[in-house]
Amino acid sequence: MAVVASAPGKVLMTGGYLILERPNAGIVLSTNARFYAIVKPLYEEITPDSWAWKWTDVKLTSPQMARETMYKLSLKHLLIQCLSSSDSRNPFVEYALQYAIAAAHATFDKTKKEALHKLLLQGLDITILGCNEFYSYRNQIEARGLPLTPESLASLPPFTSITFNAEESNGQNSKPEVAKTGLGSSAAMTTAVVAALLRYLGVVNLPSESNGPLDGNEVSEGLDVVHIIAQTAHCIAQGKIGSGFDVSSAVYGSQRYIRFSPEVLSSAQDAGLGTSIEEVIGKVLKANWDHERTKFSLPPMMTLLLGEPGTGGSSTPSMIGAVKKWQKSDPQNSLETWKKLSEANSALEAHLNTLSRLAETNNDAYKRVINSCTMLTSEKWTVGAVEQNQIDIVKALLGARDAMLAIRCNMRKMGEAAGIPIEPESQTRLLDTTMNMEGVLLAGVPGAGGFDAVFAITLGDSSKNVMKVWSSLNVLALLVGEDPRGVYLESNDPRAAEITGAVSSVHIE
Repeated sequence: MAVVASAPGKVLMTGGYLILERPNAGIVLSTNARFYAIVKPLYEEITPDSWAWKWTDVKLTSPQMARETMYKLSLKHLLIQCLSSSDSRNPFVEYALQYAIAAAHATFDKTKKEALHKLLLQGLDITILGCNEFYSYRNQIEARGLPLTPESLASLPPFTSITFNAEESNGQNSKPEVAKTGLGSSAAMTTAVVAALLRYLGVVNLPSESNGPLDGNEVSEGLDVVHIIAQTAHCIAQGKIGSGFDVSSAVYGSQRYIRFSPEVLSSAQDAGLGTSIEEVIGKVLKANWDHERTKFSLPPMMTLLLGEPGTGGSSTPSMIGAVKKWQKSDPQNSLETWKKLSEANSALEAHLNTLSRLAETNNDAYKRVINSCTMLTSEKWTVGAVEQNQIDIVKALLGARDAMLAIRCNMRKMGEAAGIPIEPESQTRLLDTTMNMEGVLLAGVPGAGGFDAVFAITLGDSSKNVMKVWSSLNVLALLVGEDPRGVYLESNDPRAAEITGAVSSVHIE
């Protein structure tokens, strides 16, 4: 019986850089671009002598990269050995696999462990698939002579094979990189694999696509286990302990997030020093995970838009390194900038929460104001607002804009001081143009910034116009919107569906 789980990609709207340090919060939106993991037995039945086997087989398939990797998994030590060429290895999936099985060992009693052993003897067949939105297909669209529009993206078949960036021009044979759009594919992939495995092995229950939000403690406890194992696997595979917002949103969906203390993973970092994986994961599961998350989603009648400017990706780790160096060398100014950034982040969050509240209490007034602002540039938004409740709504909209402008200004300052392009000049021009369009509430660079992507939050149905303008500026609008849900169990293999969810939810005219 196959288990299929999927986890969403993310957009970090506020909290870039600050989110690395407690107690700074960030707002992260999960998206309708999802990563899928399909887990099923490799062999239908096991031979009578298999009880004596010490190893089992694992097959990992990534159809989009035309890769198939075979592993042997030690049933005693839970260590894996790759039998294929090292090029095809995927450390995120390798750690997800070892840690998910270790979590089963750490939580099961003797009877359940015997059933687990039998299940593992059948081998594991794991397939991973990412929605097209995680990857850049700009070159393929241009090669086909198609315009840079969402329609062209929608014409690509779901789970299109991924092209690798060209080799380095200096002739060195470096490992080719996949061109990505910055939606957090490794976190979504790790989370989907962990969730599918933990469900397949009988460790957790997951929410399903059909039953919507969390139902009952059992599911939320299950998600907490998925979260801990996915964070651990993701950090160890990356070789560093990041803030974890990308994994948290892949598990729980859109949220306001404050990171966990890195110490919770100290036992995982010591793995291999004479401690078994099972013991390490047992400790990690019992550790004090002190991250904080609060439910958050965009107010009604607002749309998240993402654009790919096509100026090449940015390396987040090296940008973070540069910011840390600047903080050390100029503590006073850096602290001042961080304080202002933090205040602007909090202000934006407060205005958006106010708008959600006003939409609930004065729905008619809210709809009227949003519909009228859709057709106007921001300086004209106050014109039609005459009643107090309309004035309050416009005030919150303009407050959110001002907060975003303050965030952008301080991000630019930080970038200039640290000598890195957090909001490069080309992005500044693009964002200013976007924010001056009718019906646009905000625009910015998500996460650590750089050249990867830009985002906009638009009102009503003004997003169509923004997509057109972006296309004329050589910016490809992606088929990505906000979907506040986190990881869930799918009812079937996504390849069986004629059309992926992301495409069907974008209304193309």
